[in-house]
Amino acid sequence: MSELTVTAMRFGILALLWAFVFSIVGVMRGDLYGARVVSRGTGRNARVASREQAARPARARRNSLSHLAVIEGSMRGITLPLSEGGILIGRNPECTLVLTDDFASGRHARIYAEGDQWFLDDLGSTNGTFVGHQRVGEHVPIGEGARIRIGTTVLEMRK
Repeated sequence: MSELTVTAMRFGILALLWAFVFSIVGVMRGDLYGARVVSRGTGRNARVASREQAARPARARRNSLSHLAVIEGSMRGITLPLSEGGILIGRNPECTLVLTDDFASGRHARIYAEGDQWFLDDLGSTNGTFVGHQRVGEHVPIGEGARIRIGTTVLEMRK
């Protein structure tokens, strides 16, 4: 082989080595800092939508649930108001309630309202979502005092 061929092979191997190093650094950065969050609510449409939502009459229900409280786990003491749009629970930064629980999936569960009733969906999580001691799937009705366990975190529905 000529000296030019050997030199070209050396530079090729060096380029592959650097590509490998950069890919490892990229994976580690994603694990350490999480997914990139893209802001979707900064334009004119978001301002118009927020004004329209504020102008809508509030649905005052006497027996409606209003909060989701973390009662066990590393985030104990946090309460989150329930909204008509629902709540997405998981480890991803895009979730409404971002859990710091290693046993929770990125997009673990969703709580949403249909009429006067609240429902819980497990979004295909690895470790499951439990109401009481029962593992749940999709469209499970939940009421006041329902305890939802996601990994080591326990949530409670409250008025």
